Amino acid sequence: MANPNPELIAAIEKTVSKLKNGSPYQWGHMGACNCGNLAQELTKLEKGEIHSYAMQRHGDWNEQLIDYCPTSGYPMDLMITRMLDFGLTTSDLAHLERLSDPMVLAEMSIEKRNSLSKNKKEDVIFYMITWSKLLRKNWLLENEKSQEKKLVVTLL
Repeated sequence: MANPNPELIAAIEKTVSKLKNGSPYQWGHMGACNCGNLAQELTKLEKGEIHSYAMQRHGDWNEQLIDYCPTSGYPMDLMITRMLDFGLTTSDLAHLERLSDPMVLAEMSIEKRNSLSKNKKEDVIFYMITWSKLLRKNWLLENEKSQEKKLVVTLL
C-alpha cells in the first residue's frame, strides 16, 4: 500500500473531483484511464502527452508497470518515477488500473466489491474515494503514533 501522505491523498481527491465534474474518462486510453487520470494530477501532464509517452512502448498500464525501469530514460518510466515519488508503489498503480487492491476492497461492502467494473467511471470514482479514505486513516494513525513517541521521549 502507498505511503500515506497529505500530497498523495489530496491528488487522489482532486482526481475524484475532476472525474465527477466531467474530466475525460476512457479506460482504453493511457492518459484518460484510471491511472492516466491520477497521472495527470500527479505529473501535471496532459492526457495526450501521457498517451504519447505510453505508445513509445508496448502494453497497457499493467504491462508498462511490469517493464518499468527507473533508469531506462523512457518518458513513460520517468513519468511513473514521478508518480512513485508521491509515495505510490507500482503495485498501487496496477491495482488502481484493475480496481483490485485487497486492502481497498476490504473497506467496501461485499455487494459493491463484487460489482466493481474496472472500466466504469462511477466505480473508479468510488474506488478512489475509498482508497483516499483508507490512506487518510492510515496517515492519521501513523501520525498519532509518532506524536505519542515524541511525548514519551519528552517525558523521559
